[in-house]
Amino acid sequence: MAEDIKTLDDLKSVVSGTPAAAEPAIRREPQRDELGRSYATGKRKDAVARVWVKPGSGKVVVNGKDIAQYFARPVLQMILRQPFEVAGVVNQYDVHATVKGGGLSGQAGAVKHGISQALQLHEPSLRAALKAAGFLTRDSRVVERKKYGKAKARRSFQFSKR
Repeated sequence: MAEDIKTLDDLKSVVSGTPAAAEPAIRREPQRDELGRSYATGKRKDAVARVWVKPGSGKVVVNGKDIAQYFARPVLQMILRQPFEVAGVVNQYDVHATVKGGGLSGQAGAVKHGISQALQLHEPSLRAALKAAGFLTRDSRVVERKKYGKAKARRSFQFSKR
């Protein structure tokens, strides 16, 4: 250090005199296309969802079907509605999604991840709520691969003493 700090008053003057010590918050700009939509990709297990979000009345279309037709189980529909409820924007955005791979549960998780990513790109102020709920993080858990000499990933064949 160029100067010696020997008292608390010296320390206060050094700390308060440097505004560069406090980093400015990152200012995020909305990312929208010419139609006012935001696009994001969501992933879960083997499912990959391409999601477009635009302001609207709350209509959700997955692979050309309404949410109630594509995800018949109420639990899966609830999973898709979670990002809107956490962000406090229920029935304010329309969603168009195409999803491939995996099963219905993985696809619901992928669409949820894509909706969350697209919402925070469309309206950056929603990022804090979605991030606190953990919706912007990709769930990296996948099925463990089968090993040779085993029946499944860890299950061994039945042991025979004789």
